[in-house]
Amino acid sequence: MMRKAFKMKLYSNEKEEYIKRHNPIWQELQEVLTSHGVSNYSLFLDEETNILFGYAEIENEQKWHQIAETEICKKWWKHMSDIMKTNPDNSPKSINLEEVFHIN
Repeated sequence: MMRKAFKMKLYSNEKEEYIKRHNPIWQELQEVLTSHGVSNYSLFLDEETNILFGYAEIENEQKWHQIAETEICKKWWKHMSDIMKTNPDNSPKSINLEEVFHIN
């Protein structure tokens, strides 16, 4: 398992809507994540900056990137695009974070 961390930007005053849209997460999207080797997936919000911090454990980068090609993922991106910063294809603007320390 690989650890993956990234950050995204939520628009101001969208915290409640973001939480609402994730609870519950679409079952079909959860199934795609799981079938593509994603587990232990968490999202955290820094309310001072509206930065979302994501953490997931993944089987490998290839499977992680394949998720973006699924129809349900594209549909999810479009559903979320009005409350967070996105790219022209509606994917969230995301910055990968480098792991600099880990203790197990």
